[in-house]
Amino acid sequence: MIDDFLAADAGNLTEVEAAVRAAAAAEIMPRYRQLATHEIVQKSGPHDLVTAADRGAEEHLTASLTRLLPGSAVVGEEAVHADPSVYDALGEDAPVWIVDPVDGTRQFVHGEPGFCTLVALAHRGEVLASWTYAPALGEMAVAVRGRGATLNGAPLHSGSPVPGAVLRVAMSHPDYTSDAQKRALLGLRTEGIEARSCGSAGLEYLAVACGAQDAVAFNWELAWDHAAGLLLVAEAGGTQSTLAGLPYRITGGNALPFTAARDAATADAVLTALRDGVSGSGSSGA
Repeated sequence: MIDDFLAADAGNLTEVEAAVRAAAAAEIMPRYRQLATHEIVQKSGPHDLVTAADRGAEEHLTASLTRLLPGSAVVGEEAVHADPSVYDALGEDAPVWIVDPVDGTRQFVHGEPGFCTLVALAHRGEVLASWTYAPALGEMAVAVRGRGATLNGAPLHSGSPVPGAVLRVAMSHPDYTSDAQKRALLGLRTEGIEARSCGSAGLEYLAVACGAQDAVAFNWELAWDHAAGLLLVAEAGGTQSTLAGLPYRITGGNALPFTAARDAATADAVLTALRDGVSGSGSSGA
């Protein structure tokens, strides 16, 4: 079933892209810079927000994507917040749509364009296709396992950093993590690495896939934030690894933090800095 759905001549990938665009057009963009106070709600705290756009877009995508692929399940950020058992579908046999309706909700709430909708299609723990759509920026990135990645229809290639150049890395904010992960992330503040706190995870992955940024390092593993971007980076020629040297698993249980990078050498440099941070052997940098 899944192979037939993903066949290049089936037209389904184009229909998924259309569904993502339609959800954004119906539920997200009409509220962009137009949110009323009652449409913004805190979940776990002031840095964890949900809006009417998040909820509406996820409902829209859940209906359209399961209609396109009968028998599939949806693991969406807002559905899991309401019922954590929904996440278990990632380890079951049915194809799963992994949905983050508005990745970068804080930016969206502030009226900034740096947000996107993330959709990935997975089966038995493997991500097979992904869509990263930034409607305010007019960018649609698509990746299909084994068939490459595109941005607005043009092939994406991550390339490699210039030898000896300072590596540009977006990372989780160290304040929102465990002590051990905080030490790891602070290991990135060392000579040869220019680290900054990340914005929308999906757009940070896109920057790596485009070669506009060298790597990311994240300390949380929720699949809706990472599944689409990790496939995008991989299909653009990049790589990824957890702190244990193993690939990130969408089902969880990963050794954190993990990285995605433009090439293997960059990933190794980031992992070395993270491990040095854990051990306390890293040097303090700007």
